[in-house]
Amino acid sequence: MVEHWDVIIIGAGPAGFTAGIYGARSGLRTLVIERKTAGGAAAVTPLIENYPGFAEGISGQDLALKMAAHCRKVGATINEIESVSRLSLKNKEKLVETDRAKYTASAIIVASGCDYRQLGVPGEKEFAGRGVSYCTTCDGPFFRGRKVLVVGGGNSAVVSAIFLANLASSVKLAHRRNQLRAEEALIKDFDMHRVEILWNTELKEIQGDATVKSAVLFNNKTGGTTEIDVDGVFVQAGEDPNSQVAKEAGVDVDEEGYIIVDERQRTNIEGVYAAGDVTIAPVKQIGTAVGQAIIAAVEVFGYIKRPYYYK
Repeated sequence: MVEHWDVIIIGAGPAGFTAGIYGARSGLRTLVIERKTAGGAAAVTPLIENYPGFAEGISGQDLALKMAAHCRKVGATINEIESVSRLSLKNKEKLVETDRAKYTASAIIVASGCDYRQLGVPGEKEFAGRGVSYCTTCDGPFFRGRKVLVVGGGNSAVVSAIFLANLASSVKLAHRRNQLRAEEALIKDFDMHRVEILWNTELKEIQGDATVKSAVLFNNKTGGTTEIDVDGVFVQAGEDPNSQVAKEAGVDVDEEGYIIVDERQRTNIEGVYAAGDVTIAPVKQIGTAVGQAIIAAVEVFGYIKRPYYYK
């Protein structure tokens, strides 16, 4: 038999946990499905210092464990290592197919987050969390007074370099072209900070022992290769929203693949909502993901339990 739930939440990061907590607490039969282990991107963040209530900071893993425990305590079910492969959303009863089972639900909340875009160079995977970072605001403070390299040429790379310039002893920005792709206003601000730009430069390898010690760079104009000493490498090649399955089911996304939602976290399909980093929300932070998930879960309750005035 196909198991039926009131609401199925796709993704077990901060948004998914929060939606699960609010859904279960309101009396909805709630299932959270996560393709990896529960926690999302937050779980791999060494230290979180900007989440309210944790003035001394908390590791991403600890915060994720607390959220997961809270979610389970109020009655939500969390299925880990289960990938959603197909959604059928046009009917009132939604169908969710995974690599393990099929489910139906009265409502869906997509909280599948994003994956940081990786470069695929040697050492990148090996030193992730040990000097290689994809989140400047999360990990930047760990590199106070140290030497860092930012890789990229768009808005996120420039913003990251500016942020790090106030912390690190040395900031270099490696961009594979001879012109930044960032907005003009950011570039003007960028010019005011002490950042060395390495034009026509590509990252080829990250080296070290227990942590990052150096980076191998290739100049695609001269053909020369150099090795520089760095303590940290911040990869700012963008993010890829995990929205493909939802998009294939008819959920509208923008040109970058982020799910389009309104102020009530509704998508273009009735009974389907989205929250967190996978949406068009401009700020990708745990706090904003939590807020969006609360709205989505409250809206789901109204949609399921009070349809006579829910519009």
